Amino acid sequence: MATEGKLLAGKNAIVTGAGSGVGRTSALVFAAEGARVVCADIRADEAKEAAHLIEEAGGTAIAVTCDVSKEQDVVAMIAATVEAFGRLDVLFNNVGIPTPRLGAKLEDHTAEDFQRLVGVNFGGVFHGCKHAVLQFKAQGGGGAIVNTGSVAGLVAWGGSVYGATKGAVHQLTRAVAIEGAPFGIRANAICPAGMPFTGFMAAGGLATTDPDQLEKIAAQTGANHPLGRPITAEDCAHAAAFLASDRAANITGVLLPVDGGYVAR
Repeated sequence: MATEGKLLAGKNAIVTGAGSGVGRTSALVFAAEGARVVCADIRADEAKEAAHLIEEAGGTAIAVTCDVSKEQDVVAMIAATVEAFGRLDVLFNNVGIPTPRLGAKLEDHTAEDFQRLVGVNFGGVFHGCKHAVLQFKAQGGGGAIVNTGSVAGLVAWGGSVYGATKGAVHQLTRAVAIEGAPFGIRANAICPAGMPFTGFMAAGGLATTDPDQLEKIAAQTGANHPLGRPITAEDCAHAAAFLASDRAANITGVLLPVDGGYVAR
């Protein structure tokens, strides 16, 4: 796969949650843009499948099994990247889980719900940022972190605890951007709105395979966005690839809505 002139040519990138949804699409887009990709996922088979798809297309990828809520897994993931490719240039902290029951209010959440949402959505990003920064400083030359936030962390939209975890991701992103700036380390976040086709909403309880029902859900979701379309995995992947690239070399601390204009209203 020729990489000259591509956004991520020569970069070594980790994509967490690469087994499905935005993560899978992002891993493929990053590879198409010239990156060598570490496909990380808690599900080993799906991580391997993502890496296989990249290799079939002529790219370079390895698969790593990682539970981002466990710090030792994140340490091992970054070590595997450096062992395979020599250095780390980009970390896309993409993993996130939804509110466990669609429409659940604050008082409907159990202590277990809270701990899991915080552990994965915020803890995973914390572990990733911490150990990426340590690696970037150790090897020199800076690096780029992209986190997956959400419009639910910008406005009161979506589950309350879920939104709070994304608000924490946003604040951490800005803090890492400022702390990392003297070392050439950039940190930004994408903030998607409604994504009915990524499997994320299904994980929150909105599951259907009926084409008519899916079309109806997509239309309803898109109607919430001024541009009138639901957000796709490709929308997120291309935004993340740009923020990870040298074309965004002077962009850091940004929370980029990928939302069809939702938060601009």
